[in-house]
Amino acid sequence: MTISLRPATAADLMAVGALHQQSRVAAYSSFLPAEALADPTPEAMGRYWAERVIWEGADHRMTVAERDGRLVGFSYLGPDDAGDPATGLLNAIHLEPAERGRGTGRALMVDALDAMRDRGWSRAALWVLRDNAAARRFYQRGGWSFTGEQRDEHIGTALVPQLRYTRPL
Repeated sequence: MTISLRPATAADLMAVGALHQQSRVAAYSSFLPAEALADPTPEAMGRYWAERVIWEGADHRMTVAERDGRLVGFSYLGPDDAGDPATGLLNAIHLEPAERGRGTGRALMVDALDAMRDRGWSRAALWVLRDNAAARRFYQRGGWSFTGEQRDEHIGTALVPQLRYTRPL
């Protein structure tokens, strides 16, 4: 019944894609239309991760969380998208919906922050969907603060406001 974390392998990426899609639907369906969340399919999301890891593998890191040998979450981190060499970017934490509130997200966040410190970064950043109140509370409890920066990105057909959060490492 304990959670274990390990580096992702190529063999994990289709399952990561399916979990990512499932997580998005569960977390975003209260504020995004169903048609925005219908695409990509879990298979397409798996292919997306397989391709992304090829291109970003040299300077990014994916960690998977397993419970009883079953993949239940993942994190993904890399250099800051704003180009600050002192800052690492937490690109994603996604969980199987049943894992919410079980400490898995916290374990992935702590692991990601440790990995950022190990890479020599002194600050961590992330983008969170403005309307995802649960995720914003999760990050705020983890010591993250809103910087005042906002951007809009597409999720499917929906243009979604995102907020930038940072924290010291």
